[in-house]
Amino acid sequence: MAVLCTASAVQKSGSVTRAHASTRKATAVHRRGATASASANRSPAAAPGDGAASVPSRRAALAALVASVASVGAAVNASPAAASVDSLQAGTVRHTDAEWRELLSPEAYSVLRQSGTEARNASPLVKEKRVGTYLCGGCDLPLFPSAAKYESGTGWPSFFDVLPDSVKTEPDNSIAFMPRVAVVCRRCEGHLGHVFKDGPPPTGLRYCMNGVALKFEPQQA
Repeated sequence: MAVLCTASAVQKSGSVTRAHASTRKATAVHRRGATASASANRSPAAAPGDGAASVPSRRAALAALVASVASVGAAVNASPAAASVDSLQAGTVRHTDAEWRELLSPEAYSVLRQSGTEARNASPLVKEKRVGTYLCGGCDLPLFPSAAKYESGTGWPSFFDVLPDSVKTEPDNSIAFMPRVAVVCRRCEGHLGHVFKDGPPPTGLRYCMNGVALKFEPQQA
């Protein structure tokens, strides 16, 4: 009877041991499966330059490139060579106010740079009859041919036409009751006088100029 009980106990013990082993094996398999599933569900760490994680870095690089190009463009535009080319294309002559005061007589400065008006018959150019060209008193740009000059009786040198691409016009409302059209040099923007629509044919215009704002260059024989 004791032998049978022992055998039965041994048999039960072996069964329990095998059951425990099976249980531990199933648990381990279950855990491995769960770990693999969790790993599959997790998003992999994005490598530099891959996927959504790389978007900020790409945007930063693009912004840096744009800024670099803009700075180069600004440097080129601000360079002395670029400014020189621009001035030549625009055909402009510019000086500081102090430089204009040194370059011009007080009377010429008052007219050319401050839009003043000389007194009637003050300029010897009113009675100038020689063949030649009238130049800007500020920058020597040719403005009027002597063939366009005529006697207007106003006391200021008058012309009915100008040389091509020599002057510009702009509104002058300095006298409230008498709006006028001012004439300025195209190159240095010095004030020359005014233009009126009461001139002779063929233009019907009268360029009424300040003689002190002009220079006369006689035609060479």
